[in-house]
Amino acid sequence: MPTIRVMLAIALYNNWKLTETIYIRQPKGFEDSLRPNHVCRLNKAIYGLKQAPRQWYNTFTSVLVSLGFRHSQSDPSLLLYTKNQVKIFLLIYVDDILVAGNDSILISSILAKLNSEFAMKHLGEVHDFLGIQISKSNSSYFLSQAQYEYKILQQAELTSCNPLSNPTCTKLPAEFKTDSLPSDPAFYRSIAGALQYLTLTRPDISFSVNLLSQNMHDPSPKHFYLLKRLLRYIQGTLHFGLPITKTDLVLKSFSDADWAGDPVTRKSTTCFCSFSGATLVSLTVKKQRTVSRSSTESEFRALAALASDIIWLRWLLLDFGISQAYSMNLYCDNMSAIALVNNPVFHSRTKHIEIDKKFLRDHIQQNNITLHPISTIDQVADILTKPLSTPRFHQLRLKLTIVQDPSI
Repeated sequence: MPTIRVMLAIALYNNWKLTETIYIRQPKGFEDSLRPNHVCRLNKAIYGLKQAPRQWYNTFTSVLVSLGFRHSQSDPSLLLYTKNQVKIFLLIYVDDILVAGNDSILISSILAKLNSEFAMKHLGEVHDFLGIQISKSNSSYFLSQAQYEYKILQQAELTSCNPLSNPTCTKLPAEFKTDSLPSDPAFYRSIAGALQYLTLTRPDISFSVNLLSQNMHDPSPKHFYLLKRLLRYIQGTLHFGLPITKTDLVLKSFSDADWAGDPVTRKSTTCFCSFSGATLVSLTVKKQRTVSRSSTESEFRALAALASDIIWLRWLLLDFGISQAYSMNLYCDNMSAIALVNNPVFHSRTKHIEIDKKFLRDHIQQNNITLHPISTIDQVADILTKPLSTPRFHQLRLKLTIVQDPSI
């Protein structure tokens, strides 16, 4: 998803057209007589063979390489064509292909050559990719999954429920009433699993989904209560999504951690989000593997995880030819963690995180990243760490750029 968001942002920044999904015609001998003009979209391995997706990928990319494309070092799904002043980028995810570049004539020529090798159909400018609806205006794209959200609500029989303005609550009730939700662990796992894919365009629910996903094996009444709260929030924000706006492409990232947030294991949660200009391109909510003995340590581990992610983003932006990727700004609201990064002396209390510290210091000294302090009030990643009051949640949701579809 970061590659898709970056590609959309770059295409918008350069006023390039994005040509959309390519589907395969019905195989000979397997045509549908009632729908002869329909095309095939492969949701599983071709003809049911486990090796088929890799064989398709190898066959398709070998033709692209023969046409002058090369593989991106940061993402094998991205292929690049750069010759003289011409730049063309092609993303492939099984049967979905997205193409953008600054030479529309050459793009048409490449698509014609691909069509001579494979039976394909060109659907014009992008409006749907991997089940994500993409609406385009003059200066932005809008990514949403409203149809997918509605199907989840239908499955839970909550299409007419009363909406909520906050997916979580800072104080849980003494008794949990799930009302219409069946108290079936299989149902819980099905809905929680479906919600994970929804976070691609709804990062505002990432913390809630992460919390629900940690209890797939044995959900309690508390988790069913939180699941229903989240579904009622989705009902009230059915047409919300993620905009990609036409701004600069400078990368900036925010890191935060919830120290000892798990009441059982006392493990902390690592959270960070990265923006290319005003566009959210990457985010992570993940429980740390080991228990942190202080808030400084938990924040420091989150910093190290973010540094690793933005170094990858740096290479991705360089693959797209973005020179601003040479130095990236990283923001943290824990002054002790920042001081620890800048302290060249190791002592007994920091030996166990020495590798993370060396990793961060090396990239700071090489000017790959620049570390800045930030007020907790302005810390965007705070929305990913814990339950918040509704005013605070709405404030950070806006900073995370989650808004209603402008066409509604």
